[in-house]
Amino acid sequence: MRRSYKGRNKSSQDTKSSIYKYNEGSFSGSDFLFQKKNLMSMKTKAAILVSSFAVLLFVVVGSFGGVHASSNDGSYRQMQVYSEVLSRVQSEYVEDPNIPKVTDGALHGLVESLDANSSYLTPAAYKAYKSHKTEAKGEIGATVSKRFGYADVVSVLPGSPAEKAGIEDTDIFESIEGQSTRDMSLPEIRTALSGTPGSTVNVSVVRARRAEPQKMVITRDVVTIPPVSEKMLEDGIGYVKVDALTKGKAQEIAAKIKALEKSGAKKLVLDLRNTSDGEESEGVATANLFLNHGTITYLQGQKFPREAFNADPAKAVTSLPVAVLVNKGTAGAAEIVAAAILENARGDVVGDKTFGDGSVQKTIDLPDGGALILSVAKYYSPSGKAIQETAVTPNVLVADEIENVVSDDDGQEPAPAEPEAKPKSTQDDQLHKAVEVLKSRAS
Repeated sequence: MRRSYKGRNKSSQDTKSSIYKYNEGSFSGSDFLFQKKNLMSMKTKAAILVSSFAVLLFVVVGSFGGVHASSNDGSYRQMQVYSEVLSRVQSEYVEDPNIPKVTDGALHGLVESLDANSSYLTPAAYKAYKSHKTEAKGEIGATVSKRFGYADVVSVLPGSPAEKAGIEDTDIFESIEGQSTRDMSLPEIRTALSGTPGSTVNVSVVRARRAEPQKMVITRDVVTIPPVSEKMLEDGIGYVKVDALTKGKAQEIAAKIKALEKSGAKKLVLDLRNTSDGEESEGVATANLFLNHGTITYLQGQKFPREAFNADPAKAVTSLPVAVLVNKGTAGAAEIVAAAILENARGDVVGDKTFGDGSVQKTIDLPDGGALILSVAKYYSPSGKAIQETAVTPNVLVADEIENVVSDDDGQEPAPAEPEAKPKSTQDDQLHKAVEVLKSRAS
């Protein structure tokens, strides 16, 4: 079992039929799954593969809900539809179809329709995935998920190879090394982005207000997570900035809080903007620094018993008023912190709606050497909201300056490309609002 925060299936980024158009065409997450070009003749294998696919679907569907044999079960009726579609493709498509590619594509789409953290890996992809996990490698220093079917940059670590190459939060990697990310599972995308330190990876980047994708080269390196930083703001307000909630960060945050209190801090700002990397345990531990009672989060799934994480009074380190800063790049462990503080009425959450991520994955080996990576449980806020689906909405909303590449509204296209980018504002409106909110709160 593996816990993951870097996937994406968001209400904050609804996978509707939004399309990003550029001069020579468009891409859309809603392209029909079975449309393939330049397919090879595989007639002799078609009948066997259709049968195998039906059996595999039985395994997949059965694993979701413990399917029992019943003539009235909708899953079995759908299997008949899948078999009929494959049969029609094999017998009536304009060319002799490459059935292995068709079935791989069908399984890829089937599993990814559940959520972005769930994936189907072919035998070759699974082999590469396992070998990459055991190798020492360089990374680009960016959290990447999937949005509208493509690789989406959730956040970029300061000083990372991605930042040095000019990659920005909300960028979309249309392709990696010439391969469309729409045809890649999330594990394959992450495998393609990592590699030997000093090696390069070529990406095609789609960005808001740019008419066409931009080719960019990133040099991989060993990524170092920045330390937690702190400073004093006006009127006795302490500020703590966290770039990731990886192992040990909760202790760092606790030390910074204590140092600020010694320096006279009477109120605190916890900045979790663009904090998307991290571990569930660090999210729970960080929330516990501010909470001496109440539920922090809980895990639950169809076959995963509820597991609650409650605040331990002995682990709380401060009772000062707190405002938590979040934005669209706040994901996973950081969302657990924000939701716990907000829903336990411990403090305010200021900024933009978060990314929406938090689930547990299970890897299931398949007989042919491939694998399924399935989400088996989700993290919930204290009030019972699935963080992966609803994200965290601040009680004090202040929009991000960066606009989305694509709209979340059906049929609405992005603004046309501008000849020159507007200069970014030097004022941090979200931080300014957090300070304003804290000033209005009694100590």
